[in-house]
Amino acid sequence: MENKIAVFEKKEIRKTLYNDEWYFSVVDIIEALTDSTKPRDYWYRLKKREKESSRTELSTFCRQLKMRAKDGKLRETDIVNTENAFRIIQSIPSPKAEPFKRWLAKVGYERVKEIEDPELAQQRMKELYEQKGYSKDWIDKRIRGIAIRQNLTDEWKERGIKEQIEYAILTAEISQATFGMTPAEYKKYKGLKRENLRDHFTDLELIFSMLGEASTTEIARNQNAQGFIENKDVAKRGGKIAGDARKKLEIESGQKISTTTNYIVEPEKNKKIK
Repeated sequence: MENKIAVFEKKEIRKTLYNDEWYFSVVDIIEALTDSTKPRDYWYRLKKREKESSRTELSTFCRQLKMRAKDGKLRETDIVNTENAFRIIQSIPSPKAEPFKRWLAKVGYERVKEIEDPELAQQRMKELYEQKGYSKDWIDKRIRGIAIRQNLTDEWKERGIKEQIEYAILTAEISQATFGMTPAEYKKYKGLKRENLRDHFTDLELIFSMLGEASTTEIARNQNAQGFIENKDVAKRGGKIAGDARKKLEIESGQKISTTTNYIVEPEKNKKIK
């Protein structure tokens, strides 16, 4: 577990990394958004009011973990993940909470529109990547890669792959055969932690990743692979097609395809991944 401090409007909000997800102190959120001198009392009254008015138990959104208090001692405190933090913020009748509520309403409206017209979601994704400084060519490949990945997981679903752990194992087999590294090993190689690995791929890494997954989809479909064992074998074969192509290009070009290039903190230093 990792404990850190987030800052909102000059107010400290304690946060902790739990099960690979950030959780935030509820009383700190309340103190930041209400300026209450007794945030614990405010939290108690808020839970009571929500239960009476809407029969919602806000405490069910929380878990309790020890966090360091202002006096330096570790004490049990209610914490919530990002999604449930927004749910609690919606219940806070404070002017400071209003910008969050308006933003949540806007996001909800945008998601409804994207369900009606999926092209809007793709456009939003492009804009987000552009804001981060990625090149248009890279963005096109990234989006194409997402579509190929979706085709693969849909194919697996049709062929009896149901459990999340099975998806992870099959994905690792493709990656191992393509790059000689599992996704976990690849993230370590690039110096990543919780970041999305593919957001840190170069153009060529994206291309060979797509080739491995597209090859796996094609083999599974044409050979009618069923169940986990058969699809695991297909994943290795599909990944090997991309792996063999990668090795041949590395010989011809004299350059390794897998690189330590990442896109974490310094977009000006890294510029656009190519």
